[in-house]
Amino acid sequence: MSLTSSSATSNERSEFSSTHSGIYIAIHGHFYQPPRENPYLNAIERQDSAAPFHDWNQRIHSECYRPNAFARIVSEEGKLIKIVNNYEYLSFNIGSTLLSWLEQYDPEVYQRIIEADRLSAARLNGHGNAIAQVYNHIIMPLANWRDKLTQIRWGKADFKARFGRDPEGMWLAETAVDYETLEALVLEGIKFIVLAPSQAQRCRPMVDPSHNGHDRHWTEVGGSQIDPTRPYRCYLHGMRHLGESGSHSILETPYVDIFFYDGPISRDMGFGDLLSSSYNFASRLKQAVKGDGRSAQLISVATDGETFGHHKHFTEKALAYAFTEEFPHRDWIVTNFAHYLSLNPPMWEVELKPVTAWSCAHGVGRWEDNCGCAGEGGVWHQNWRRPLRDSLNWLRDRLIDIYAEKATHYFNDPWVARDAYIQVLKDSLRHSTIDSQASLDEFFLRYGRKDSSPSSDRSSSPSLQWQIDALRLLEMQRHSLLMFTSCGWFFEEISRPEGVQILRYAARAIELAEAVSGVVLELEFINRLAHCPSNVEQFGNGAEVYRQLVIPSRISLEQVAAHYAIGSLFTSYLRSQQLYCYAIEQHDYQLQRMGAMTVAIGQIQLTSGITQESRAYTFAVLHLGGYDFHCCIQNSANIEVYEEIKTRIFAALQSTSAAKVVLSMAEIFGETYFSLQHLFAEDRHKLLHLLSRETLTRLDQLYAQVYRDNYGILASFRRDGLEVPPELQVAAEITLNQRMLAELKRLENGDRLPLLELDAVAAEAEQLSCDLNRTEAAAILERLILGHIWQLVYSDEEVMEHLLQIDLALDVAEKLYLNLNLDKSQELYISFLSGQIAPRCWLSDRSTSLISHELVAILPSDSMSSEELEILLALGDRMAIDVSGWQQRYVRERKSLILTHHA
Repeated sequence: MSLTSSSATSNERSEFSSTHSGIYIAIHGHFYQPPRENPYLNAIERQDSAAPFHDWNQRIHSECYRPNAFARIVSEEGKLIKIVNNYEYLSFNIGSTLLSWLEQYDPEVYQRIIEADRLSAARLNGHGNAIAQVYNHIIMPLANWRDKLTQIRWGKADFKARFGRDPEGMWLAETAVDYETLEALVLEGIKFIVLAPSQAQRCRPMVDPSHNGHDRHWTEVGGSQIDPTRPYRCYLHGMRHLGESGSHSILETPYVDIFFYDGPISRDMGFGDLLSSSYNFASRLKQAVKGDGRSAQLISVATDGETFGHHKHFTEKALAYAFTEEFPHRDWIVTNFAHYLSLNPPMWEVELKPVTAWSCAHGVGRWEDNCGCAGEGGVWHQNWRRPLRDSLNWLRDRLIDIYAEKATHYFNDPWVARDAYIQVLKDSLRHSTIDSQASLDEFFLRYGRKDSSPSSDRSSSPSLQWQIDALRLLEMQRHSLLMFTSCGWFFEEISRPEGVQILRYAARAIELAEAVSGVVLELEFINRLAHCPSNVEQFGNGAEVYRQLVIPSRISLEQVAAHYAIGSLFTSYLRSQQLYCYAIEQHDYQLQRMGAMTVAIGQIQLTSGITQESRAYTFAVLHLGGYDFHCCIQNSANIEVYEEIKTRIFAALQSTSAAKVVLSMAEIFGETYFSLQHLFAEDRHKLLHLLSRETLTRLDQLYAQVYRDNYGILASFRRDGLEVPPELQVAAEITLNQRMLAELKRLENGDRLPLLELDAVAAEAEQLSCDLNRTEAAAILERLILGHIWQLVYSDEEVMEHLLQIDLALDVAEKLYLNLNLDKSQELYISFLSGQIAPRCWLSDRSTSLISHELVAILPSDSMSSEELEILLALGDRMAIDVSGWQQRYVRERKSLILTHHA
């Protein structure tokens, strides 16, 4: 159905007189990381490739997410002038899975992002910078209809819970779109999306009453020729799913508004050096301004948000300066898409190509075919993509059958319940456990069948079997969505971490399906994966990838219990303990030692914070010293049996025979046991370091003795220009590093005496050409400085002492040639100076009545003396903060105060 002049609504007619003039700038960042959590632990495990960081989320956060929340504008001398929250000016979307991680890992940055949206909405007539994103970055055109709706509904619900408002726009993963996806967006009330210019097919002017519908011919723009400086309206004719609109009213001719970002400039941002200079960036944007006399136009660009700092280091600084200096200097209005749309609704309509994405020239082939798009530019094939997609589609459909059959026993409408499950996820994934039984009860009360369980039992127990099975089914569906996360197909090889991760989600979904229905899907799934050819000889195909990299990563409840048991020998657990996403109640715990042997016996209740599955376990763990552990687990809650186990094993321990203890444990628990290798990898590595500490301490003492006994020889070698024997050089470096770190820790604990010892360490290290562990030393001083600034902010006591300790720490850093990262200290310092000191210090900020009370003392602050303020400003200068303006103002205010006093 074509749009004619007679079909234009009164709202559309009024749009032609509602435009606002000016040059508007929208810089959009698509911030996203794939979900990396272990499906069994709801935690990201260490990723060695991200070193020195724990994982890639942490590394990219350090290089991008935090720097953009605290973007720095510096002087030519490298002094920090101002801190800018780039999110306040960027149009942005942040994936729900990434926001969940940010909220836990760095709440301060998370709150800066939420606050940025609020501030931008206040500046832009209620239109915040944030837009939503489909939940876990699946390729929407390749999803079935139900999954499309759930992805949008989960993305909306997560967005509203965080930002406190409904989203106006939504970012589609890889901007992948087809017309069915547009239908789902319309049904869910999404007003606009952002696409690449290559995704448009043709466009034409909308009906303008003043032109009586003339000159409305279509213009073909399939080669990225569409004008990106205006919004477009995409009408959806003949929608198939109008009846599924829920509470949203659908227009007679439904539509979605679309912005197309400027392709060439966006490519230069992402792949060139355009962001190396804010001036060059602004100049490049100016070239995109149309000189055709139109009253308003939007210059918009879009790229991965990680470009700003991670892919292109320090470019967040260029953004900050552009937002606050370059763009305002040119009288450009920094806006977002929703704000611009409210001022300048579309005057053009557009039709899209059938199925497209921004990172594949072959539609969406990158996520289902060997289309040649691979990311690494190598010679490996991607013939595995199609069979992987087919295998997961097969699994999804089998899981649908199980869910549709089983979930009807628990929910009035299983698919409505699945969409609403996000309300439970927001708590369980955010806090690794469900905060209160009340939130779960509310969910089942609203969506559960009244006859699924007696109402009297519904709130009495978190682990009733009907509820566990219901949650298993919902988790099965969640993992069936996660297994389609786009990253699994993006690169060149199925055995990469991204491909393995989506297979881990598939494995968890299979496991849950079998637990709740008894249907075994894994063997058939593995057979299908055998048709996915790998480029790596070790694997050969996807089936071996699954066998070698996925199956071994599974974690049973018994393994969680064993992990707790072995860890209890070195950790003082609370009676109620959280271990990853498991809640553990300790009913009893006894530990005895006999010579080199240690035995611990306990009884615990272990409950999954996700599915609420709960089991009671009795455990016994024997530590024979070093790395030799023997742990047995039994699924039992019987108190009498437990007491008998304690009696028998502790009696065996009294014999001082390790063989008897092991034999006794085998007779009680069976031959299956857990060792150190069964611990979760990261905790196993921590324990190995702990077990090595005593040995390393003895070695340190030995090296120190060697160093002391041979110091003269070492000095002679250096004095004569001879190569020092490596054994002696190692002894010197280990000893000096230990002395340095020990003294720094004393300094961190408030001892000011170590300065002389640190002077001696620095002198000896220089004399003997020893490499000091400056990374760890710098970290100690960074913590110390930040801690004392925190004390200044939150305590008015001992101000001078905190200032002197900061000064001392900076002295030590200079003596040891340490390159300190003072970003957090600078941020807190500037916040303290501008937020707490300035309002109490400056004459212009005071009433005359307050001045008269302070003339005699001439104090700049109620809690900080003139001397302290002078030291504080001097410390700011030492911390590479430009405080010259503050110092000049302080001098002026003191003179003014003195003159007022004498007058």
